[in-house]
Amino acid sequence: KPAFFGVKPFCILKGGSIAMAAMGDPNASIPTPQPVHYRPMFGAFGGSLAKSSLTFVSQAGLAAGVKERYGLAKTVSAVKNIRGVRKQHLIHNGYAPKMEIDHQTYAVRADGVLLTCEPAKVLPMTQRYFLF
Repeated sequence: KPAFFGVKPFCILKGGSIAMAAMGDPNASIPTPQPVHYRPMFGAFGGSLAKSSLTFVSQAGLAAGVKERYGLAKTVSAVKNIRGVRKQHLIHNGYAPKMEIDHQTYAVRADGVLLTCEPAKVLPMTQRYFLF
């Protein structure tokens, strides 16, 4: 259903398995009952959870055998240089302005510039998509 793409997907895939799907009342006598809710499917249970997940640990933790020690079924992968990552390393989100908020007027400033915006006239992907 392309009309609901990004808002209410028909099913949620995780690792190639259906983890959640939109379903009506399982006791209904017709195939399309309302309301429709997301319900867990076979990809959300048992071994599928471990097969479609990844746990990040430190290199020291991986070398110490945390997967075996804690009996983890998920794939374990080491990360490196995490302590050295800073906001400026984020290529699409590196801006870190000095934020000021006037608690009397609720005016917000970023690097001394007043931030303002007009109220939204149209709010796509809101109430009409979530009545059921």
